[in-house]
Amino acid sequence: MIPLANTLPYDEQMGDIIAQCPFCGQDHVLLPLKPKDITIIQGGKKHLLVFPCCHHRVTIVDADQDYLLANCAIR
Repeated sequence: MIPLANTLPYDEQMGDIIAQCPFCGQDHVLLPLKPKDITIIQGGKKHLLVFPCCHHRVTIVDADQDYLLANCAIR
């Protein structure tokens, strides 16, 4: 079972990945990911995600169409 505390909901808008930062709470943060990166993550490759607003880092281990799955609790 996937732990909900390790998930981050995101939206894709015009080829950009946008989410709310779980660390500083800023809305509409443009994540340094592209839709092709989501496909690579779904294939099993891990990705280091650095939030541009507060520079916190998490490792993304899986993804689906609505959520990114981190290796640690982010909620």
